[in-house]
Amino acid sequence: MAETATAGLLDEVMAELAALEDPKMREANLKRGDDHGVNLSKLRAVAKRLKTQQDLALALWATDNTAARLLALLVCRPKAFDRGQLDTMLREARAPKVHDWLVNYVVKNSPHAEDLRVAWTADADPVVASAGWALTSERVAKKPEGLDLPALLDTIEAEMKDAPDRLQWAMNQALAFIGIEHADYRARALDIGERLEVLKDYPTPPNCTSPFAPSWINEMVSRQATV
Repeated sequence: MAETATAGLLDEVMAELAALEDPKMREANLKRGDDHGVNLSKLRAVAKRLKTQQDLALALWATDNTAARLLALLVCRPKAFDRGQLDTMLREARAPKVHDWLVNYVVKNSPHAEDLRVAWTADADPVVASAGWALTSERVAKKPEGLDLPALLDTIEAEMKDAPDRLQWAMNQALAFIGIEHADYRARALDIGERLEVLKDYPTPPNCTSPFAPSWINEMVSRQATV
């Protein structure tokens, strides 16, 4: 009976997502690798109405539809997934926004986050490894105890320059967070950033912080000094 109810609700939700599809938004999202055309504010409104529903989240994820998977990540219970489920989901999540929300909304709130961080960082798949580095950035900023920061800097220095885009971006974030949060390693983080020049020419809108690590570090440290 519960499965029938979930199937019925899934059909209703999928129809609602289809009605929210905007071709122009899909076209814009496709340039970033995200194959959906649903306004994220409207998607969040749907999630707010549905509230937490783990069975529905699993059904939405199983559709392999990007908008449905984003909604699944908003209505799921992060602690309900076991390690294997999260690992499988990450390897299935090739759309950048799904990957990002899975890591930030689900994995970071899971009891398996640290175990997966270690495993993913060492993974041969650069997209999977980028998730490990995203979790590493979280620990650098919020729970650095036990992390070998010099070793992380060694790896970044050796591998970031030639890393694929998503992995490079995640490693660059970790570099910036080390420089921002840990004064003892700031000079080395700045030096690595200056020498590698990763994202140095990245187009940055006015009044936004550049992702170029030295600029990012100096800007955030300057803000901290004025608080």
